[in-house]
Amino acid sequence: MRALAITSVKNEAAFLLEWLAHHRAVGFTDFLVFSNDCSDGTARMLDRLEQLGWLTHQPNPGPWEQGPQWSALKQADRHPLKTAADWIAVLDVDEFVTIKTGNGTLGALISACTPATAIALTWRLFGNCGKVAFEDIPVTRQFTRAAPVGMLWPWRAAMFKTLFANDGTYGKLGVHRPRAPDTARLKSALWVDGSGRKLPVLYQRQKLFTPLGSDPYELVQLNHYALGAMESYIVKCDRGRANRAAGAFDMSYWVERNFCTTPDSSIARYDGAAVALRTQLTADPELAALHSAAVAWRKDRFDQLMLEEEYRALFGRLLLTPPSRPLSPMAAQRIVRLGLRANEANRETKVAKDGYS
Repeated sequence: MRALAITSVKNEAAFLLEWLAHHRAVGFTDFLVFSNDCSDGTARMLDRLEQLGWLTHQPNPGPWEQGPQWSALKQADRHPLKTAADWIAVLDVDEFVTIKTGNGTLGALISACTPATAIALTWRLFGNCGKVAFEDIPVTRQFTRAAPVGMLWPWRAAMFKTLFANDGTYGKLGVHRPRAPDTARLKSALWVDGSGRKLPVLYQRQKLFTPLGSDPYELVQLNHYALGAMESYIVKCDRGRANRAAGAFDMSYWVERNFCTTPDSSIARYDGAAVALRTQLTADPELAALHSAAVAWRKDRFDQLMLEEEYRALFGRLLLTPPSRPLSPMAAQRIVRLGLRANEANRETKVAKDGYS
């Protein structure tokens, strides 16, 4: 089985070897990586990894009409690696697939979910937990506390990425889910959540969230280390978002993801295999030097950003703000009801407008 992971990166060389080793241990056989005008040596690292046979590097220079990630996905749609893949997932470098069934591999997950053709990998939000300084330590070891299972709000706690069979049902890649479905093939498409439960038919065409309040993590979860250390988050804010041309990370992004309620060490099952693969990678002198340079670049970039009031003020707010507190069931249900009411009002407004157009 050929399993393809597709990602788009900018200035993330300090994290790339950990992410790559982990997902090779999980069972991805091919990696298609797009670099977006990097200044930390990411492109050089990807070139070296391609020379060593670990991945395929595709430079993705700007400007981008719809943002760098969408530009990358359009190119990936036409790439031979996509054509050859049996299963595909579009992932970010701060997302780590964590399989809890069998031997922890993609094969075990797919077997447990058979006859599913699409598996929703729901985010598990891992918080910062007061970590200030960026350190060259695997993020999976540093950040081990996450949002509680079944959290109703914020809704991002139920967002997913998709591992899907490349059987022709979908014609285009998407950030969170495949797009452009072939209506004739949809009849045989079966979507399940990360606990192997069948999802409603609507998921064949739309939806970005698994059902609110459920436990979608019994077989697999997508560990999302969106924040990292505070210093590293500042550098992430400077980088900008991957799925649009511009757009700031700010305190709202931080607060909606900084949950440290529940200890979760399920990813530790990969420590042995992942460490062995990282050791193999850093045994290459050129890769080791590129990694060290990327770590130094990230620390220097933070120091440079602290000369600017905007980033200094943001850093101060991060230091002031404690981890986010999950809402009580009553408060969470209230905000969900308010959202449903707003959606209904928007639908009624649209119907009225279309009726008179």
